[in-house]
Amino acid sequence: MFYLKTHKKEGEVIVAICDKEILGKKFKSGKLQMEVNEKFYKGDLVNIENAMNAMRNATIANIIGNKIVDAAIDNKFINPENVLDIDGVKHAQLIVMPNLE
Repeated sequence: MFYLKTHKKEGEVIVAICDKEILGKKFKSGKLQMEVNEKFYKGDLVNIENAMNAMRNATIANIIGNKIVDAAIDNKFINPENVLDIDGVKHAQLIVMPNLE
């Protein structure tokens, strides 16, 4: 299960998703650090299907947790070469660029 929260601001649909068990935790690796802040991430508790559907509708997605990042990779949202590892926890972002044609 995953926590999913959608933020809407200035025409953007920002989706924050994290693995359930890391909500509220902090991770640090060298100069990199990440806090899985409840205010930003804690929304509805959803299954993988709902999390992937939310990513399909996002203009920006911020995802953290090994399970959710692996699922995003498997569903071709994230290139594994663009994943950060912060203290053994995967983190990735997705930004959808508008079609400029």
